[in-house]
Amino acid sequence: MEAKAILRNAKVSPQKARLVADLVRGKSVKEAVAILSSTVKRAAYPMKKVIESAAANAVNNNKMNEENLVISKLFVDEGRKLKRTMPMGKGSASIVTKRSSHITVVVTEKE
Repeated sequence: MEAKAILRNAKVSPQKARLVADLVRGKSVKEAVAILSSTVKRAAYPMKKVIESAAANAVNNNKMNEENLVISKLFVDEGRKLKRTMPMGKGSASIVTKRSSHITVVVTEKE
């Protein structure tokens, strides 16, 4: 059995969020939360919240044991892009793309 949680439009670029996701993929939930609590990357806090939410979904909705939960799937997809302009020299402007991410976490219970 598995439980899932999704965070949509997190204000961090997918490339930077994937670096943090690689740290905790495949680890137990308790170990992943400990790692993310001490990580100084900006994507660590929202990822920690999603993992805790998936664990809470597993315990409350599916009656799984919290001690045995493992992150089976953790992936970061590209969210919407906000396009903004930034003034440049000689009266011109360039486009600045502010990226966002969709973070999906699936936890399962190990035997």
